[in-house]
Amino acid sequence: MPKIIPIKDLKDTSYISELCHKTDEPIYITKNGYGDMVLMSIELFEKTQSTWSMNRDIEISEHQIKDGKVKDARNALSSIKEKHEL
Repeated sequence: MPKIIPIKDLKDTSYISELCHKTDEPIYITKNGYGDMVLMSIELFEKTQSTWSMNRDIEISEHQIKDGKVKDARNALSSIKEKHEL
Protein backbone atom coordinates (compact mmCIF):
# COMPACT_ATOMS: atom_id res chain seq x y z
CA MET A 1 0.00 0.00 0.00
CA PRO A 2 1.47 3.38 -0.92
CA LYS A 3 2.67 5.65 1.86
CA ILE A 4 0.98 9.06 1.75
CA ILE A 5 2.02 11.88 4.08
CA PRO A 6 1.14 15.58 4.33
CA ILE A 7 3.74 18.17 3.32
CA LYS A 8 3.99 19.46 6.91
CA ASP A 9 5.64 16.13 7.88
CA LEU A 10 8.64 17.01 5.70
CA LYS A 11 9.97 19.10 8.60
CA ASP A 12 11.23 15.91 10.25
CA THR A 13 13.94 15.17 7.69
CA SER A 14 15.50 12.28 9.60
CA TYR A 15 12.14 10.51 9.74
CA ILE A 16 11.53 11.14 6.03
CA SER A 17 14.99 9.82 5.10
CA GLU A 18 14.47 6.69 7.20
CA LEU A 19 11.02 6.18 5.69
CA CYS A 20 12.39 6.52 2.15
CA HIS A 21 15.05 3.89 2.79
CA LYS A 22 12.68 1.46 4.55
CA THR A 23 10.01 1.73 1.88
CA ASP A 24 10.60 0.02 -1.45
CA GLU A 25 8.15 2.30 -3.20
CA PRO A 26 7.64 6.04 -3.66
CA ILE A 27 6.20 8.15 -0.85
CA TYR A 28 3.43 10.47 -1.96
CA ILE A 29 3.32 13.96 -0.44
CA THR A 30 0.03 15.84 -0.26
CA LYS A 31 -0.59 19.57 0.02
CA ASN A 32 -4.03 20.78 1.09
CA GLY A 33 -5.33 17.24 0.60
CA TYR A 34 -4.10 16.88 -2.99
CA GLY A 35 -1.11 15.05 -4.45
CA ASP A 36 1.87 17.39 -4.76
CA MET A 37 5.19 15.48 -4.84
CA VAL A 38 6.77 12.05 -4.76
CA LEU A 39 9.85 11.12 -2.70
CA MET A 40 12.03 8.02 -2.93
CA SER A 41 15.49 6.82 -2.02
CA ILE A 42 18.35 7.15 -4.51
CA GLU A 43 18.46 3.35 -4.78
CA LEU A 44 14.78 3.14 -5.70
CA PHE A 45 15.15 6.07 -8.12
CA GLU A 46 18.07 4.38 -9.92
CA LYS A 47 16.17 1.08 -10.07
CA THR A 48 13.13 2.89 -11.48
CA GLN A 49 15.25 4.76 -14.03
CA SER A 50 16.82 1.47 -15.14
CA THR A 51 13.38 -0.10 -15.58
CA TRP A 52 12.14 2.91 -17.59
CA SER A 53 15.24 2.76 -19.79
CA MET A 54 14.77 -0.95 -20.44
CA ASN A 55 11.09 -0.42 -21.25
CA ARG A 56 12.02 2.38 -23.66
CA ASP A 57 14.53 0.10 -25.40
CA ILE A 58 11.91 -2.64 -25.72
CA GLU A 59 9.44 -0.15 -27.18
CA ILE A 60 12.02 1.02 -29.73
CA SER A 61 12.74 -2.61 -30.64
CA GLU A 62 9.04 -3.35 -31.09
CA HIS A 63 8.71 -0.37 -33.46
CA GLN A 64 11.76 -1.56 -35.43
CA ILE A 65 10.24 -5.03 -35.76
CA LYS A 66 6.92 -3.53 -36.83
CA ASP A 67 8.72 -1.39 -39.45
CA GLY A 68 10.65 -4.41 -40.74
CA LYS A 69 14.01 -3.07 -39.56
CA VAL A 70 15.29 -6.48 -38.48
CA LYS A 71 18.30 -8.67 -39.21
CA ASP A 72 18.65 -12.41 -39.17
CA ALA A 73 20.37 -13.26 -35.87
CA ARG A 74 22.75 -15.82 -37.38
CA ASN A 75 23.91 -13.42 -40.09
CA ALA A 76 24.33 -10.57 -37.59
CA LEU A 77 26.37 -12.73 -35.20
CA SER A 78 28.48 -14.09 -38.07
CA SER A 79 29.36 -10.60 -39.25
CA ILE A 80 30.34 -9.58 -35.71
CA LYS A 81 32.48 -12.71 -35.36
CA GLU A 82 34.18 -12.00 -38.69
CA LYS A 83 35.03 -8.44 -37.66
CA HIS A 84 36.67 -9.65 -34.44
CA GLU A 85 38.73 -12.29 -36.26
CA LEU A 86 40.38 -9.69 -38.49
